[in-house]
Amino acid sequence: MAAFDILLRVDRQDAYADELLHSGRLERLSKTDRALTTELVMGVLRWRSRLDESISLAAGRPRDKLDAEVLTALRVAAYQLGYLDRIPAHAAINDSVELVKRARKRSAAPFANAVLRKLSGIEVEKAWDSIEWTPAILACEFAHPQWLVERWVAEYGTERAYRVCRQDQRVPNTAVRFDDTTTEAELRNEGVELVPGALVAGARVVVAGDIVRTQAFAGGRVFIQDEASQLVALLVGTGSRLLDCCAAPGGKTAVLAARNPTAQIVATEVNAHRAELLRRRVRAANVEVVQADVLTRPAGEGFDRVLADVPCSGTGTLARNPEIKWRLKPEDLADLQKRQGAILRTALRQLTPGGQAVYSTCSLEREECEAVVEEVLHGEPGYTLLHCRDELERLRSSGELAWKNIDSLLSGKFLRTIPGVHPCDGFFAAVVQRQ
Repeated sequence: MAAFDILLRVDRQDAYADELLHSGRLERLSKTDRALTTELVMGVLRWRSRLDESISLAAGRPRDKLDAEVLTALRVAAYQLGYLDRIPAHAAINDSVELVKRARKRSAAPFANAVLRKLSGIEVEKAWDSIEWTPAILACEFAHPQWLVERWVAEYGTERAYRVCRQDQRVPNTAVRFDDTTTEAELRNEGVELVPGALVAGARVVVAGDIVRTQAFAGGRVFIQDEASQLVALLVGTGSRLLDCCAAPGGKTAVLAARNPTAQIVATEVNAHRAELLRRRVRAANVEVVQADVLTRPAGEGFDRVLADVPCSGTGTLARNPEIKWRLKPEDLADLQKRQGAILRTALRQLTPGGQAVYSTCSLEREECEAVVEEVLHGEPGYTLLHCRDELERLRSSGELAWKNIDSLLSGKFLRTIPGVHPCDGFFAAVVQRQ
């Protein structure tokens, strides 16, 4: 089963489920089987801690005493038994027992069968409306690490932390963008149903159909890109010379190229494989892709617009990347913060006088967001933090921002979107100008 193989790779190799689900390994599957594989992989990753708790109780032993192959097979079946209605219990159990045998763990097959038969009589309780939420209960009920939920409650309050956790467990919208007027009609002809984006006027949200199987997607004329990610790219504005510091996979670079068709755009990416992916995805003639660490670029290269969308924890994207919450550790944030600060300093030193830089993350964590900007600006005289309200008002006046309540998008002078509160991933952005 493809789901079993993908989950093992995610667990053992720190691979990303979304990338594996869109790789060539699923091309031979039917549309129905691809959909089921996606459901099983993402469902297991979203609800992993609750599945493991049930498995441990039924097995009478902790999960770390189970072989990885056996545990993965049990998780796949436990998810089907607890969260899916359309697959009969006996089929889910038999398939997972066969997976244990296929993984050369034949001696564990009777054990797996017994555990799953115990689980088949357990119903998942979801009476959430009557619960008094604490960080511990939120973490348990919505399958999140408690340390992460405690941070969100402290930063955003219980109500918003609840909304984030609940949204993380749901299948997120697939938002797309395209630049030419004929693409939308072409997609509809291929069976893709679209509705206008709620945040960005030019965005479209897929409500039916398989966007990745279309000719427009294969031809690089459609980008799958969350609406908050599109909004961050729009904040960069226009200029004659632009730098995208950490450009792969290219969604924001493509927005910059579309809005600045005559500008010179330099897009840097440190990873060779991702740089090549960037070249294939962004085909605009005015974009130069440079495979290098942006930190090695000399200061004062004279860019009037710079985007520093830095590598981060990704805690604003857990609905799309649920494996992150099981890998991330509190101490990781300090290491990320150091590199993020270094990238922002480099970005600012590339600006011409009067030029602007946008610093952004898809993180909900203060260390990676406000703290980075505040620390860098404290040590870098000659730069001013602009109010994102002014940039958002500009986008609304131009018809590019569809969201009416600008105040809800702001946290002080910063842009802040929150999953479950806004119809998008959790993003942060700051706009800084060189004096």
